[in-house]
Amino acid sequence: MNEQAKTRAQQVGRAAKPGEGITIRKCCTLQEFHTCVELQREIWDEKDLELEPSTMFVVASISGGQVLGAFDGEKLVGFTLAVAGVRQGAAYLHSHQTGVTAAYRDRGVGRMLKLFQREEALARGIRLVEWTFDPLEMKNAHFNLNRLGAICRRYLPNLYGVTTSPLHRGIETDRLVAEWQLDSPRVIAAIQDLAPAAVDAPAKIEVPGEAELWKQDAQKTQTVQARVRDEFTKWFARGYAAIGVRREGNEAAYLLAPWSDF
Repeated sequence: MNEQAKTRAQQVGRAAKPGEGITIRKCCTLQEFHTCVELQREIWDEKDLELEPSTMFVVASISGGQVLGAFDGEKLVGFTLAVAGVRQGAAYLHSHQTGVTAAYRDRGVGRMLKLFQREEALARGIRLVEWTFDPLEMKNAHFNLNRLGAICRRYLPNLYGVTTSPLHRGIETDRLVAEWQLDSPRVIAAIQDLAPAAVDAPAKIEVPGEAELWKQDAQKTQTVQARVRDEFTKWFARGYAAIGVRREGNEAAYLLAPWSDF
């Protein structure tokens, strides 16, 4: 086998690396914004009234927010939409949506979008990004707290109301607020994969590992949601923050500790 044929065989035989072939950049054109809307429709499957229109992407792009795209060649496979805000007198970004099309999930594309978001924000002197996520989606919780180094200190009950998206299960849209302090030692350790695994903490909130699969059992999900809501409300009122997620088999738990660093 000649060297060229050998190289081709090696390329075919090896597994694709996470994010291989994907580039992240800003979306800048109306066509790209329209494509973001179509991707949003595919991912969340909401009625048109609940979709963010292309004009929202335009406004975000010209007013200090972000519209970031993940591209496989010329094909948009994921995006992030963030709007500019002010928190305690300082500019920050509220990251409203990050979505990746089904065929490209579990390939590191979401993390690539978040890391690009961080770099772009820091380049403009912005040190904080926030976003919301469903407390019962433990895969997202692990990604946000363990992999990115965010923390949570606020719980917002039924933030968006009951939506038409199948992803929201037809129940109230309770949300945790992820705080991502971009240049903090905690975040730097997490994104460099140097943070120790989450093991224990002064307090914990348990979530059944199968909760993510209860898409069709609203009553069962609402029972867990009500308990989780009460527990987070109690611990946050005491000055605790969710700092990590521990997963063991079918069980999962948020780990909480007193927090006043920022």
